[in-house]
Amino acid sequence: MSYACDSAAERLAEGLGFSCHDADPVVEFRNPFGLENATMPFLELLVIGGAVFALIHAWRRWRRDGDPVNISLWFASVVYLAVIEPPLYFPGWFGLEKDVGLIFSHNVFTVQFMYDRLPLYIVAFYPALSQLAYELVRALGVFARRGPLAGSLTVAFACQAFYEIFDQLGPQLKWWAWNPDNKMINEPALASVPMNSMFLFASVSFGAMTYLVVRLVGAKDGRGTLTGRQISLRTLAAGVLTPWAMTIAGLPSNAFRGEDQRGIQQAVLGTELALLWITGLYLLAEAWRARRTDPAPTVSPQFARTYPALYLGVHIALWAVASPSYFAALDGVTEQGTPIGSLWYAALCTVAATGLIVAAVRATSPRRTATPVRS
Repeated sequence: MSYACDSAAERLAEGLGFSCHDADPVVEFRNPFGLENATMPFLELLVIGGAVFALIHAWRRWRRDGDPVNISLWFASVVYLAVIEPPLYFPGWFGLEKDVGLIFSHNVFTVQFMYDRLPLYIVAFYPALSQLAYELVRALGVFARRGPLAGSLTVAFACQAFYEIFDQLGPQLKWWAWNPDNKMINEPALASVPMNSMFLFASVSFGAMTYLVVRLVGAKDGRGTLTGRQISLRTLAAGVLTPWAMTIAGLPSNAFRGEDQRGIQQAVLGTELALLWITGLYLLAEAWRARRTDPAPTVSPQFARTYPALYLGVHIALWAVASPSYFAALDGVTEQGTPIGSLWYAALCTVAATGLIVAAVRATSPRRTATPVRS
């Protein structure tokens, strides 16, 4: 249908190897072994499996420990996706073709929704990543020591690290394609990834959502006293309000839109990302030092002990698979015609993600006491 497949969407779909015409408006299934890229089923398994693992963990945290934050954060992530994604896929439907335009298009995976625009793994990605970051930061004790704001800033930093390892790789492997004609939103960019996306979608969204959830359902008087209906309503509010927080956070860079001011916009976004890194590294270093004085380690659940490391390990393997084409690329484009991401930034994020995992494991490991030597 033409209203679901305009010229821009059609062009991006053809570049990814499929047609957006005659797509099912609800759901469509494909053979996982017949996708455009052999890495795609592995990505789906990693993310969808992680979301299911996170949901089981969140349910246990609520029913066994009386803490509704995890389950609220899981569903707030899905609400946020339901609010933010449709206008990005169909800007014309929402009157945003002039102000926003078509920003990107996903490739088709095993399960697709909404006229082939929304892969199931993307639905799973938000709750999987939000739980991954929140559990690492909770294990580090940042929320307990410094409160919701500092904890949420650390979550934003953790999401930047884990998200950008994925984000800088996706376009090369045809997981999605950015619209090169949408210079208003997709420039300035770091390699093939728009800096607006790096700051707002990879960090601000997760940090703001975590802060809202912790404030709304994680207060001391909330644990064990909120009803299921109250938690549901507050979860819905957190998911709906998150895009508004992103809009506010985007005002400084959006004030300099336009080709003649792109250098200023790049400087603003670069400064914001640098401040995020400085804040995150400071809080991470503080958590590392606090290990010496904390009376007892935080109990580390199985999810925090396994999934972050699995997510990182699989992405390192996917980068290794993509590396021959990456290093053979000319002018930022591979022989397959796909744009490459920033290897140095992905490597920096890998180091940060590794540091977060090691620090969390260290913070939740039982202390060893020295055995006195008998004379």
